[in-house]
Amino acid sequence: MPRKQRRLRRWIVSIVVSLALCGSDLRAESIPIIAAASNLRFALAEVAEKFERESGSKLRFVFGSSGNFYSQLLQGAPFHLFMSADESFVVKLAAAKKTVDRGRVYAIGRIGIIVPHGSAVKADVGLKDLALAVADGRLRKFAIANPEHAPYGARTKQALLHVGLWSGLQEKLVLGENISQAAQFATSGSTEGGVIALSLAKAPVFSHVGEFALIPDDWHEPLRQRMVLLKGAPPSVRAFYNYLGSANAQEIMVRYGFSMPAA
Repeated sequence: MPRKQRRLRRWIVSIVVSLALCGSDLRAESIPIIAAASNLRFALAEVAEKFERESGSKLRFVFGSSGNFYSQLLQGAPFHLFMSADESFVVKLAAAKKTVDRGRVYAIGRIGIIVPHGSAVKADVGLKDLALAVADGRLRKFAIANPEHAPYGARTKQALLHVGLWSGLQEKLVLGENISQAAQFATSGSTEGGVIALSLAKAPVFSHVGEFALIPDDWHEPLRQRMVLLKGAPPSVRAFYNYLGSANAQEIMVRYGFSMPAA
């Protein structure tokens, strides 16, 4: 084959390959994106797997703190569904006319104390040993989600204020960017424990690493988790929004410790 023809052939092949790669990128980018609170990471993985298997639709999930997602959505972040851990962020987005409507509450969460095996602190419902550990010096580091933008961190602060532990813990706190990161800090052995979501404590990755005790839910405001469709959400995302109200989806959510809102 003449050199000129070989060069032309290589050029054509390179164009075809480039177009194929661009096409795959475009296909990836066309998959709808759902912004979800990090406490949903494991429960939602099961729900989404069942939904995708039944519907054939593919969805992409990004997990993080609800407060950060709220700020990003105000700036026009390209999400199609927002699953917040605190309904107030959804209400404010609706007021800013960023959403289809005010959405609906899809679950109610809980928090609790977790301590890794071998910790000097014990997990108990009343946080009595945590208080003793602060007083006698056994507690060096304690992990929570950042209350400034993570709803589970904000409720943790309320609970600790309720029992008079907030001020004594200030110098010992290790703040996670979200509740999932706080759970990692609390169970890594680098802290004596922390406060995490019940939904994470029930996940296999955390359920066997230590002891967990629920914190009374009247120590803090309810964790009413609300979701909302963003303007321009495609049919597959709307279908998933509706699927989250189905018996199949709710069975999974309950198994991970969520309470379902009244109809």
